[in-house]
Order: sequence, then C-alpha cells, then structure tokens
Amino acid sequence: MEDIKMKPCINGATTMPYTFEQDINSAGDAGFEGVEIWSAKLNKFLETHSVEAAKALLDKNNLQAAALCPWSFCFFGDIEGTAEAISRGAKLAQQLGSDTLLVCPDAPPSGISEAEAVKVAGTVGRRYAKICQNYGVNLALEPLGNHPFVPGPKQALAIVEAANHDNFGMMMDTFHYYKSGVPMEDIAAIPIEKLFIVHVNDCDNRPRNELNDSHRLYTGLGIIPLEEMLGILKRKGYQRFLSVEVFRQEYWNKPPEFISKEAKQHLDEVLAKII
Repeated sequence: MEDIKMKPCINGATTMPYTFEQDINSAGDAGFEGVEIWSAKLNKFLETHSVEAAKALLDKNNLQAAALCPWSFCFFGDIEGTAEAISRGAKLAQQLGSDTLLVCPDAPPSGISEAEAVKVAGTVGRRYAKICQNYGVNLALEPLGNHPFVPGPKQALAIVEAANHDNFGMMMDTFHYYKSGVPMEDIAAIPIEKLFIVHVNDCDNRPRNELNDSHRLYTGLGIIPLEEMLGILKRKGYQRFLSVEVFRQEYWNKPPEFISKEAKQHLDEVLAKII
C-alpha cells in the first residue's frame, strides 16, 4: 500500500473571499500539489489576464490544476447553452493542464419517472462527454447531500452507466456523502476509473438534515469517518487528488496563506492515519 499516494489539493471555496492569484500563491506556499480552480474566480482573472498568464502562475507555484469547478451544467434545462459552456470549460481546462470539469446535477421536472430521468441524463451526459473528449477532459458529476435526483454514488453511477462514455464519471465529497448517509459499501462499489476527483472535509456534529455547507470543518476536526472512507479509496488504488473544500466563515476571516497552511496540515494528519 505504500505506493498508493493520493495527491493533496485545495479547492478555491476554502479561500472563497480571495482572488485566483491569492488562491494559487497560497496553495503553492502551503505545499499542495494541486489546486481546484473556482470558476467565478478564474473568469474574473481572465477579464484582465490571459489564459497563458493563469497557466504561468500555476507553473510558478508547482501546482497542477486538478479541476475547474463548479461548471455551468444541466441535464434538463438549457441543453444547448450548457453544451456551449461545457465546450468553453473543457478548452480552458485543457489550456490550464487540467483533465477534469466538475459539474453539479439539476433535478428532473415533475412527472418524470426516475428511470426515465436517468435515461435522459445519460443521453445528455454522453453528449457533453463527447465535447470534453475533444479536449482530453473528463466530466465529473457531483452527488449532493439529500439531492432529489443525485444524492449519492449509487444514483450517480446509474447516470454514468447510462451515458456509457469514458470521459463521463463522478466525484466524491465526504461532506455530501455523510449528509446523504451513503453506506461504506456504496463507496467501495465505485469503479476507481470513474472517480475523477475527491472533495475531502469534515463537519460539525449535528443532525444530518440540519447540516449545510457552513458546517464544514478541516479534516479530522469533526464527525465524518474520514479514515474509513479514504481507507476504502486507498485500498481500491485511488491515486488522484484529494481536494480540501470548506465553506466556513470562521476560516474565511483569516488570510489565505493561513487558511491554506491549516488545510494542508490537517489533511496531512488524516492521511498519516490511513492504512
């Protein structure tokens, strides 16, 4: 197991009040290997800078762009507009050296069965994946805590299987999986080749139906069984990024350099315990 190494990464949400440049510089200073780029911050940066300048900043800090997130997406709404957004995002990801666009699901309209919704999502997802394939980029679907359509990996995998495309897969967020009550066997059942990125975080000890993003904590400081969850992934051979994603005002009040170093320290402490 010693050769199975999951790569430390930080998500731009963890340093939400700060700019793309501050995110990249603080992540590099903290010793992360990757950074998950928050799309709104990147778009703001590109208003006054080139894509080449963004890539140069990543390279200067020895960082890989783990993913672009969250990218504009829908299965059931404006498909043409989403296809255009996916094309732009995939091109940007390629230019920045990333192989992943992270997307969040919408819910199907009322009156449609779950089976039909999965079929539609698979067809639409396949179309988007074909666009991404042109750029060598994957689409990672994010299950969301208590979402009406995609609350966990089992539902995401049904869509992934319906799409039946190498570039369409999923991600895992420890907070969302905990909030949805995802059993460990469902995590163990995820095909590792379809797991494109993992968001790692902890949360306050509250009833699951009361939890929201503001209750997230740095890894190891809360109630989520991270050692068990990540241990499953390690044993399955997961070697992609573990991206710290925390939306906590208490943390955001600190400077970005402080946040990034705290996030890295707590992630390292959890990873040291995983066997």
